[in-house]
Amino acid sequence: MTARLSPFWTFIAWLATLAFFAPVAWMVLTSFHQEADAATNPPSLFAPVTLDQYKLLFERDITPFLLNSAMASVISTVLVLALAVPAAYALSIKPVKKWTDVMFFFLSTKFLPAIAALLPVYLIVKDAGMLDNVWTLVILYTAMNLPIAVWMMRSFLAEVPKEILEAAEVDGANLLTVLWRVVAPVAMPGLAATSLICFIFSWNEFMFAVNLTATNASTAPVFLVGFITSEGLFLARLCAAATLVSLPVLIAGFAAQDKLVRGLSLGAVK
Repeated sequence: MTARLSPFWTFIAWLATLAFFAPVAWMVLTSFHQEADAATNPPSLFAPVTLDQYKLLFERDITPFLLNSAMASVISTVLVLALAVPAAYALSIKPVKKWTDVMFFFLSTKFLPAIAALLPVYLIVKDAGMLDNVWTLVILYTAMNLPIAVWMMRSFLAEVPKEILEAAEVDGANLLTVLWRVVAPVAMPGLAATSLICFIFSWNEFMFAVNLTATNASTAPVFLVGFITSEGLFLARLCAAATLVSLPVLIAGFAAQDKLVRGLSLGAVK
C-alpha cells in the first residue's frame, strides 16, 4: 500500500514545491521587465528582458542599505552564538538548578509583542543618543534572537555524547577549550541552523529599523518601502530590489544546506 502511494505523495510534494516557488520565480522574472510590462494584467511573462531596473537600483545607491543590513545581521548573529552556546551548555550538558524555570524565562521574553515595546525602546534609544545608529540595531537584534538561539542550541547540545566531554576534562581541557574544540565541531549542524535562522530574522526585521533609523543606518527592508509612493507602485523596480535583498539569505542557505538540514532534523527529533 505504501509503495503504491509513494508516486502520489511525490507528485503532491512537487506541486507544493512549485506552489511555494512560483511567487519567487515571478518576482525574479518581473525584475527583468520594464515598468509598463510589469503593470499589465495579466502579467506579460514573455515581455522583453532588460537590466534597466537593476541599473536604476544602483544609481539610487542601494549599497549602503545592504551593507547596514549585513553589518547588523552578521554582528548580531555572532554575538547571539557567543552568548547562546555557553548558556545552552549550562542548561543541557552541565545543567543548572531549576533549568526548566530558566528556559521558561527565556521563552517568556518572546511573549510581549514587539510593537508594544517600540515606544519605550524608542525613548531609551533617543535619550542615549543612539538613533539612526547601526549599533542600536545590533543590540536589539541580539536581544531579540538570543532566546530562540538558547532554546535551539540546548536541544542540539543535549545530543553531544557525554563521554567525549568527560575525556576532554580528563585531559585537562578548560571550559573554553571544550566549547571550541569539542562541542562546536560536534554541534556544527545545530550551530549552522541556529545562525542561519538568527541571520534571517535580523535581515528581515523591519519595524525597529524603520522607526529607529533615518539616513545613516537604514536597512534593506526600509529601502524596499521607498518604491511604494504617492505616484504609484514601481513594481518592476520593487521586484528587482527584493531579488537583490533576498540573495544573501539564499546564498547563505545554499552554502550551509547540508548542515542546515541535519541541524533542523536533529532539533525536530529532539
